[in-house]
Amino acid sequence: MNRLRVTLQDLRQGKIIVVDKPLDWTSFDVVNKIRSVLRKRFDLKKIKVGHAGTLDPKATGVLVIGIGPATKLLGKFQADDKVYEGLMRLGATTPSYDTETDIDKEFPLDGITEEMIRRAAQSFIGDIEQLPPPYSAVKQKGKKLYELAREGKEVELKPRRVKIYDFEIKNIQLPDIQFALHAGKGTYVRSLVHDFGKKLNNGAYLIALRRIRSGNFTLDQAVDLFEWVAQNQ
Repeated sequence: MNRLRVTLQDLRQGKIIVVDKPLDWTSFDVVNKIRSVLRKRFDLKKIKVGHAGTLDPKATGVLVIGIGPATKLLGKFQADDKVYEGLMRLGATTPSYDTETDIDKEFPLDGITEEMIRRAAQSFIGDIEQLPPPYSAVKQKGKKLYELAREGKEVELKPRRVKIYDFEIKNIQLPDIQFALHAGKGTYVRSLVHDFGKKLNNGAYLIALRRIRSGNFTLDQAVDLFEWVAQNQ
């Protein structure tokens, strides 16, 4: 039996798929692609497809997809904790807090030690408040922040309370720092990296991020999106 192939019974009963989100795809792009493939294959006008836990376009890894009645479970999965592996670059900032936009400020790295870096990471563990990135899907007055940011409009960002279970520095080769992060729901890793830079009186932005676990769903369970599409056309 082909574990990737969706059946009519799956559509009726509901199915959860764990996708390894490709780089430069939005989470909504993945949902749209899966919905489009299934609508065409089963000749249906409407099929419910949704996702739990948005991943930024520049991030890859575990994206939980619900099909049919299984979309009702997504709210529960949305609240799950997440585990990431990432790479940040110290000494500069970007407006989007990642590589989607160009560097806007640069900072000297003189005097920054490994001890300072590890101490800064430990200071974020626990309940913290963070602002969403100016370039994000959070809505304000009916428009997404990234739409307002691209229009050059200033927005008042409201802080949110999130939980950081662990923030481990894995490798330091300045200006790059490799890290592992275990975080609660609603955490913006880009914002955490940006705030990390500020903690060192410097700047930092995210250059790579991979989600390796979302709740009980792991990367080992994830399917390649393009392989899934090929099996369901």
